[in-house]
Amino acid sequence: MSIKDLLTEDMKQAMKERETGKLRLSVIRMVRAGIKNIEINEKRELNDDDVLAVVVKEVKMRQDSLEEFVKAEREDLAAQARAEIEVLNKYLPAQLSDAELQEVVKSVITATKATTMKDMGKVMAALMPKTKGRADGKKINTLVREFLK
Repeated sequence: MSIKDLLTEDMKQAMKERETGKLRLSVIRMVRAGIKNIEINEKRELNDDDVLAVVVKEVKMRQDSLEEFVKAEREDLAAQARAEIEVLNKYLPAQLSDAELQEVVKSVITATKATTMKDMGKVMAALMPKTKGRADGKKINTLVREFLK
């Protein structure tokens, strides 16, 4: 089942649950609206990779908001952002652990024969497709910088 189909089925289920599914319903609708906007703008049907990119973008937006809410000591808004992230994480592939991510980074650095920070672009270009949706870009960037020092 594609991610779009899963979103549709979950939206129907959330509608049936009425009160208990309100947060989930609003988050799913927001993601589906984002997908639909891209499909209209690009005049094409999005595949699973494109839909995954939309979900990752939505999670990233909420994580950035969460950081700001915590800084501003707005626990009510932070709790809602956490709940929304939890709903969206269902549609993402399993996240890589720190150890797994380090292994992937090491193997890509070895494969690209990177030795200095000048090679970082080459490493990141090879690494991002392998970790798409499974690890945070900032975390990957930090690890690559550590290994290339």
